[in-house]
Amino acid sequence: MVAPRITRKQVVVSTKKERLPYLLWSILLPLILIILIGAWHYRAGIIYYAKVIFSKEESDLANNKKYDARNIFLMSQHQEYTFGVDISHYQGHILWDSIQTINDKFPLDFVFIRATMGEKGKDRDFKKNWLGASGRSKIKGAYHYYRPNENSLKQARNFIRQVKLQPGDLPPVLDIEELPRNQSMADLQKGLKRWLTEVEQHYKIKPILYSGDSYYTDFLEREFSDYVLWIANYNFWIESPKDHWDFWQFSERGTVNGIATPVDLNMYKGSIEQLEQLCLPF
Repeated sequence: MVAPRITRKQVVVSTKKERLPYLLWSILLPLILIILIGAWHYRAGIIYYAKVIFSKEESDLANNKKYDARNIFLMSQHQEYTFGVDISHYQGHILWDSIQTINDKFPLDFVFIRATMGEKGKDRDFKKNWLGASGRSKIKGAYHYYRPNENSLKQARNFIRQVKLQPGDLPPVLDIEELPRNQSMADLQKGLKRWLTEVEQHYKIKPILYSGDSYYTDFLEREFSDYVLWIANYNFWIESPKDHWDFWQFSERGTVNGIATPVDLNMYKGSIEQLEQLCLPF
């Protein structure tokens, strides 16, 4: 009986079939390893999202606890930095005597307080919160919420009338988040510069600029890169302030004893001594 002849083509096909499992594993093993390393690196964030997705509790307190794992992880990664909050009347009545730490663990060393909005708006709790922060010896600062479709100089003067800064206070803050409806971005930038110049001339210190990360990058970075920058970015994949961020608002769902509602959390990229050097001089 004559054995069947094996062609070269059949040998090649057979060899490929034999190699296929090895090729697949050579791809899958590194991929699995990368996934495991990433999962370990972002473990706190993954736990946080799992709680958000699977939790059946609906109370405000329970919902806020879902965010704590992420916040604690970020602050634990940057304990050399300085932590604080920013507040407005939306936080309601604040028990200033109880305010010491974030999540009962991290010192709360500074607070930004909303003072004014637009040409005429005033935060109804500003004076009370300003006194409360002063009584707790917190480094404090005031911010103005800018309304693009209102006169910039009137907005600056509204802020100046309401806020009396003292040595040791943080520089005034301009908060810009809205896009203009009735003007170009170039006109908006001119208005922002007028506000910043007017306020700097009054307080004799350069203001801080606050904005969302993408808003700043898209519309402000080229013209305002020489200002101390406070950025809002809650992106899960961001775990450290970027080089050009001085302050980072990393969460809008922080937990602080003495504040009944969720509160914005911030870190300053430096020590408390460096933060004090940023303040109005004595």
